[in-house]
Amino acid sequence: MIVHCDHFEQSYGARRVLFDVSFSVQPGCTGLLGPNGAGKSTLIKSMLAQLQIPAGHIKIHAVDPALDALKVRGMIGYMPEKDVYLSGMNGFELCSFCGELSGMHRTDAVGRAHEVLFYVGLGEARYREVDGYSTGMRQRLKLACALVHGPKLLILDEPTTGLDPRGREEMLALVDDVVRTRGIDVIMSSHILRDIEQSCDHLVVLFEGKVVFTGSRKDFQRQESQMLQVRVKENPDQMSRALQAAGCRIVSMEGAKNLEVELPESESVDLIWKTARDNHLQIRTLVPSTLSLEQAFEKAINGEQPRE
Repeated sequence: MIVHCDHFEQSYGARRVLFDVSFSVQPGCTGLLGPNGAGKSTLIKSMLAQLQIPAGHIKIHAVDPALDALKVRGMIGYMPEKDVYLSGMNGFELCSFCGELSGMHRTDAVGRAHEVLFYVGLGEARYREVDGYSTGMRQRLKLACALVHGPKLLILDEPTTGLDPRGREEMLALVDDVVRTRGIDVIMSSHILRDIEQSCDHLVVLFEGKVVFTGSRKDFQRQESQMLQVRVKENPDQMSRALQAAGCRIVSMEGAKNLEVELPESESVDLIWKTARDNHLQIRTLVPSTLSLEQAFEKAINGEQPRE
């Protein structure tokens, strides 16, 4: 287990921000979702021990940041949303400096900085001043600085902010390579749901300081209702009429033979099979309907998606 959060709460003075937050992060890439003000940034700062937290509620690789903040920070690479660099430094100087700040010996930090800058595509630009970097280059530099000390966990806050479509795809490809090839687990916070859908296998969804879902992305997108996708071998119009006569609602017909069907509340999937049998029709596919990530997110923050 990478991260375990157990009944964690956080406040700024008298204002409560996080309420009874519990979730676990499994290996791989986990998306942290929530609208503005949901508590994502507060949760990240708490995991990084940038905020004072009580002991016993958060564990990062079994280490409590409330008890050993330096050890936890050494295990985590953090890529913040906003630009953070010292004017006048070049990319190499900044990256190696971040390695030293993470506890690396200067010689090791220098060698590692060269390596990660080439890895993120800044090898040829590493001696240029960061002030002259484009938005995409600064995003890559932030990723290099987060990777330089060899973390076990990478926390990315809006990693594709300001990037054009090509830059976005290249950044997400780097994130995927970090997970699949380098074996570093990732927590990615993003407002761009397509990025989460493309990169993340697991989700933690926050709304108004509470966890409204934690689990696999596929489970999150599964339609939690009586919705089914039905594909018949032939005569979809006949199947549609028969299902409507049986009390079903036909939401849509996609393609020549695909139906999206909503069952009556009191009925089970057996009604679909019985209707097909009674009408001498052959079902090729019968699966639960799924939502787009955007639709599932809207359902979750409106209280329609059950927490797992």
